[in-house]
Amino acid sequence: MFAIDKLLLLAAVLILFGVLSSKVSARLGLPVLVMFLITGMLAGENGIGGIVFDNAVAAHALGTLALALILFDGGLQTPVSSIRSVWKPASLLATVGVMATAAISGLGAAWMLDLPVLEGMLLGAIIGSTDAAAVFSLLRNAGVHINSRLKSVLEIESASNDPMAIFLTVGLLEVLVNGMPLGWGLLQMFLLQMGVGAIVGVGVGWSVLKLLSRIKLVATGLYPVLVAAGGLLAYGVSANLGGSGFLAIFVAGVMIGNHKFVFQRSTYLFMDGLAWLSQITMFVVLGLLVDPISLLDVWFEGLVIALVLVLLARPLAVAPLLAIFGFNLREMTLVSWVGLRGSVPIILAIFPLLFGLPNAPLIFNVVFFVVLLSATVQGSTLPLVARRLGLTEKPPAAPAATLEISSLQDVDAEIVEYTLGDDARAAGRLISQMALPEGVVVAMITRGSAVIPPRGSTRLEAGDHLFVVLKPNNQPFVDCVFSQAVEASRTELPSLELRLKGSTKVEDVWNSYGIELEAESEQTLDHVMKHALGGRAAQGAELMSGSALLTVREEMLGRITTVGIQAMPASRS
Repeated sequence: MFAIDKLLLLAAVLILFGVLSSKVSARLGLPVLVMFLITGMLAGENGIGGIVFDNAVAAHALGTLALALILFDGGLQTPVSSIRSVWKPASLLATVGVMATAAISGLGAAWMLDLPVLEGMLLGAIIGSTDAAAVFSLLRNAGVHINSRLKSVLEIESASNDPMAIFLTVGLLEVLVNGMPLGWGLLQMFLLQMGVGAIVGVGVGWSVLKLLSRIKLVATGLYPVLVAAGGLLAYGVSANLGGSGFLAIFVAGVMIGNHKFVFQRSTYLFMDGLAWLSQITMFVVLGLLVDPISLLDVWFEGLVIALVLVLLARPLAVAPLLAIFGFNLREMTLVSWVGLRGSVPIILAIFPLLFGLPNAPLIFNVVFFVVLLSATVQGSTLPLVARRLGLTEKPPAAPAATLEISSLQDVDAEIVEYTLGDDARAAGRLISQMALPEGVVVAMITRGSAVIPPRGSTRLEAGDHLFVVLKPNNQPFVDCVFSQAVEASRTELPSLELRLKGSTKVEDVWNSYGIELEAESEQTLDHVMKHALGGRAAQGAELMSGSALLTVREEMLGRITTVGIQAMPASRS
């Protein structure tokens, strides 16, 4: 038997065990990364597996590849609208916030471990970045949802603060080991890494999109591979030019993910699976690398540093920055508590080992302990904290699956499958009462094993599967119509104009979208506008009614056939 045969068997067993442990994670209320780390520790030299693994170089290589793919997948799934809405607070948290967190926790580490100040700062920089991906995975498993603004801040911060933590770690190691000037040297390195990373990310992302729009590959399975290769190209080009490869691959992901391209849905599924495989492999390998017994030697120091990080450094770094943008105390408290540490700190803790720093083993063990403690304690209590702070909301609507139309170059449409829950707004109502946006068509309904032809008189029931043809810009509105929440949640509505038929009733607009109009419930939009405008219903005429601006978009033979509705932003408490 060849060595590779045993290696493949071992890898398969560990990955399968890691996948199955995610079910245990959901039941225990722990982040998945904790279960993956425990899997690696159990399989290690001092665990039941007895696997000897102490190759820091191999662990760094695997961790870097895995982290790059995870960031690329995160970029693909990050809408530009979320970045636009919160880029100012998120970017400050990802830069100034990381530096402040690193400085405060670094001073605490230097004092607690009796290290030189710069080495303490190095440890602070290593634990400076957050892992909100694990947080929101945990929130979804626990059925907890927070408002879109707060959620966007945390997601954008977590996706963009890794390059800053990596820069600080590498920069401080260059100062400590290679004597690089602390001031001007770090500034030059920062400008080079961030500047090159951003430029390469945009350039490669744009090039991949152009290639996807012009090339026709022989096999459909090659399109996701091409996109993944484009992301790795962004990382490689930037890293070899002295820039931040992690920033480049994330920016490339955002560029590609916010444009339509052929086999987009298949690409997302491919990258999501690749990201999960990367997470499992990375955490299991990192778990193998650590010696659980050595963690007992630093448990007290690690506990104190973790307390400084969670209760002092993170709140002091977060609160002043968020206060500038009008976040209230409850929101600032949640963001402070969501400073969950994950994969990046453990990977960065390998860097001092590679640089040959004398205190590298101590730093690695302390960082591993802090991450394990942070993920376990903060992760398991996060749903409770969110509820106690009163920041939870009704779950947003989400389709069960999207069936992709492969000829997306010619057809700007998607087929989306919705499954109606027991408390769905649409359950028990007629299709004609759905107030679907103009151009949206219910193509098929399945109920059990029966296929039901969709008509206006068809009454929907809980458990029905609906296949809806729509344009992508209409999907947020359709999601709202078939939402699992009985009452409408205004945070679900996009800032786009909703176009409805003039024959739509006022009560149907309320039931479907939570948009309240100042009119009798049985009145149609056509009647409401003509009555308020004194019969002068010319195209472009506007009417402010309740919580929305109504605009005549089309009229024919004295009848208003299409009305545009712009929901006014809900007031913030």
